Amino acid sequence: MEAVPPLARAYATCVALAALSCLLPLPGMPVPWWAVLALAAVAAACDGLVRRRSAGPFYPVLLAAAFLLPPPAAALVPLPGALLTRAGQRPEALRRIWRAAQLALAGWAAARVHWDLGGRDAVVGRDFPYALLPAAAAVTAFCLVLTVLDGGIRRLAAGAPPGGRPRGAAARHARCGRFARSLAPIAVHGLGGLMMAVLWRSRYGPVAALLVLLPMCVSWWVYAQYHRERAAHRATVRALVQAVDLKDGYTRGHSERVGRASVLIARELGLDDERVETLRFAGILHDVGKLGVPTRLLRKDGPLTPEERRVIELHPEYGHEMVRGISFLGEARSAILHHHERLDGSGYPYGLCGAQIPECARVVAVADAFDAMTSTRSYRRARPVGAALGELERCAGTQFDPRMVAALVRALDRHGWHPAVTADENTPNTLNTPNTPKTPNTPAPVPEPPAPPGAPPERTVPGPPGDAAARARHGGPPR
Repeated sequence: MEAVPPLARAYATCVALAALSCLLPLPGMPVPWWAVLALAAVAAACDGLVRRRSAGPFYPVLLAAAFLLPPPAAALVPLPGALLTRAGQRPEALRRIWRAAQLALAGWAAARVHWDLGGRDAVVGRDFPYALLPAAAAVTAFCLVLTVLDGGIRRLAAGAPPGGRPRGAAARHARCGRFARSLAPIAVHGLGGLMMAVLWRSRYGPVAALLVLLPMCVSWWVYAQYHRERAAHRATVRALVQAVDLKDGYTRGHSERVGRASVLIARELGLDDERVETLRFAGILHDVGKLGVPTRLLRKDGPLTPEERRVIELHPEYGHEMVRGISFLGEARSAILHHHERLDGSGYPYGLCGAQIPECARVVAVADAFDAMTSTRSYRRARPVGAALGELERCAGTQFDPRMVAALVRALDRHGWHPAVTADENTPNTLNTPNTPKTPNTPAPVPEPPAPPGAPPERTVPGPPGDAAARARHGGPPR
C-alpha cells in the first residue's frame, strides 16, 4: 500500500480529527492521570509484544480503561502504544495514525456507552450480575466501531468509487460476517477487562488488577500459536496450488474457485466450520495429482489416445499419495482421491457408486464441474451460470449427487457467482499460447468447431450423452 488513494487518505484524516475531538474535554474534567498513565504504559507494552509476535490484537487493557475512566481519558489510553509501535508496512506514519485514531474512537464509544448505562457505579459497587449488561453493551460498541472503520478504509483503499455502496446480499453478509467474527474474541477480552476494572476498584488495587493479564497472556499465546499453525497450513496449500498452476497454465485460478464453490455448498448444507474449512482445502487441492502427470500430456496439441487418457485418470491417486501424510487435511484427502467418481459407478479411479463415494468428494465433484463450465479460457467462451446449473441438474442422479447440486443452486441464488478469465487471449503466454487446442482436464466448452477426423471416442468411461463437464475433462470433442 505504497500509494494510498486520496479518498482513503481523506477518510483516515477525518477519523483522526474525530479522535482528536474526543480528547477536547480533557482539560476541563477531573481525570485520574496516574491511572491513565499506568494503563497507557501497560497497553503500549502489550501492543509492542503482540506486534513482535505477529499475533492478533490484545484489547483487555483498553476495555478496562473504558470501564474505569471517563470517555475522553479512555480514548487517550491506546494512543502511546499505537503511535510508538512499528506498523511493519508502508506508509508507516499513516498506518500508525490510523490505528491510533481507530482505537481511540472505539475506546471512547465503549466508555460512553458504559457510563451512560451506569456501568461505572456497577463496577465500583461490584453490582453483579448487573455490571455485565453495560460491559456487554460497551464491548459491542467497541467491536462495532472497529468493524465499521475497518470496512470503510478497506473499501476506499481498494479504489471504490465515491459514494459507492457494496451491492447485494453477498456484501451485506460479508459485513455482518466481519462483525460476528470479531465480536467473540473481543467479548473474551471484555471479560478480562471487566475483571481488571473490578479488582482495580477493590481494596486489592491496581497490582491485583494487573495479575488478571497473566492468564489472558497465556490464552493469547495459545491463540497465537494456533493461528501461526493455520498460517503454515495455508502456506503449504498455497505452494501446492502454485505448483499445479505453473504446470497447467490453462486452469490457473481454477483451484481457488473450486475451493470457493465447495465452501458455498458446504455452508448451504449446514456443515460446521471445521468441515467447511476442510472442504475448502479439498476444493483447492483436488487437482494436485496433476503434478505427477507428464507435462507433455497436459499441454498436448490434439486429442489424447486411450493410453494417454488412462495416464491422465491416475491424477486422483497421485494426488492422494502426495497429501496422505498431511494430517491437517483430514477428509480432504478422500475428496482428492474420489472427486471423479460418479453416482452411477462409472467414474474413476475405483468405480464407487452412490453412498460409497465420500460426501466431501461429492461436494468437490459438483464444484469442479461448475467452475469448469463457467470459466473463460483463451480458446473458448464460458457458459452462462444458468446453463451450467442446468447441465448439473440434468446430470444429477447419474454423475452428481442431487443434494449437492441443489445446495449449489440455492447458494448461488443467495450469493451470486463471478466467473473468471484464467488466460488472456490478447496476451502472449509462454506456457500456453492462444492457438493451442484445449488440453485434457479443461473445463466444459460451449459449442465449438467439431473434432478433427479420426479423433478418439468422447470418453473412456460410459456416461449420459451431453455430459459436458466430463467430456471436457477427458479431452473429448464438444457436442
